[in-house]
Amino acid sequence: MLSQHRRSLSRRGFLTASAAAGAALGLASGPARAAARPRPFGRYGSPAARTDPKALYVHPGGAGDFTTVRDAVAAANGSGYTLVIAPGVYRQTVAVDPTRTEMTWIGASENPRDVVIVYDNAAGTPKPDGGTYGTSGSATTTVQADGFTARWITFANDWLRADHPGVSGTQAVALKVQGDRSAFHHCRFLGHQDTLYADSMALGTFARQYFAHCYAEGDVDFVFGRATAVFEHCHFRTLSRTDLPGAPYGFVFAPSTAGANPLGYLVTRSRVSSEAPDGFYKLARPWVPSSDTTARPMLTVRNTWLGPGIDAAAPYTNMRDAHPWQSMRFAEYRNTGPGARITIPENRPQLTAEQARSATRAAHLGDWEPWKDAC
Repeated sequence: MLSQHRRSLSRRGFLTASAAAGAALGLASGPARAAARPRPFGRYGSPAARTDPKALYVHPGGAGDFTTVRDAVAAANGSGYTLVIAPGVYRQTVAVDPTRTEMTWIGASENPRDVVIVYDNAAGTPKPDGGTYGTSGSATTTVQADGFTARWITFANDWLRADHPGVSGTQAVALKVQGDRSAFHHCRFLGHQDTLYADSMALGTFARQYFAHCYAEGDVDFVFGRATAVFEHCHFRTLSRTDLPGAPYGFVFAPSTAGANPLGYLVTRSRVSSEAPDGFYKLARPWVPSSDTTARPMLTVRNTWLGPGIDAAAPYTNMRDAHPWQSMRFAEYRNTGPGARITIPENRPQLTAEQARSATRAAHLGDWEPWKDAC
């Protein structure tokens, strides 16, 4: 995708090892500053002043316990570890398996632009031992453990279509999260297709996830999966494209909620902006995967500003005609902005005031209240 070398170049492009890819993603406005900081771990102590034996410090230049996030995760063998991560670009894949529960990652500078975990696998990328990675395998970071929390971190996948014209599997996940009680505060999720995979470990497992004050960008289905997920005070930004002649460029949400799950995605008090032409994006389409043809994707968008990039006349579309969006659980409530104009009422199902009273974060997340831990 060559649209990356455009007017937004200044807000992107800082990975010196991959300049073209860095220009494609909203990673950071400048180089990592870890080496110049006298206190690379900010207010979170240091290896020499460790008050918690389960606190592990990560620093790319060697001032911590580990130089990579991957090695720190491997050392956190058990439950309740905290990773304090110094500013830097960590080019690696990372996986948190189900045994490493109640883990917390903290971006030490408290600015998500400073701590970036990034890699460039796509679904169609060949694996060293044969075959390709597939969508799930393309993820830069995979979190399967319950009770995971991240603050002030950027999760990115900087694989670009333009660099790989012969690859058909263009899904490139920045973060795949499957655990229950997974919370992300002030984080960024950067990619193009399938950026943020908010999912669960199994079809019958209803994983609850919470995203607050986060930023996600992409083009095709860039927030997708079957989790019960709440997005509150988040910013979703749709990217421009030069590889397509016209609309639609893509779709913001593609939930795949299991039919037995009464609660899917809830987007509240958020905003959707775009760098693409007006009306070139759909708000959502339902994903009914071949592995679960009984899925009934659910998405509620309420009290959210929808910019002109959203097609107001037809904000929803089908992924497959066999599963029309009208038969799914899509609804809106009191949205504003040019992309929220109701010009064709049958294309914009609305909640009643009574229905809206049960479309809340508390109803979605039950006895788990992660917003009380917000910083």
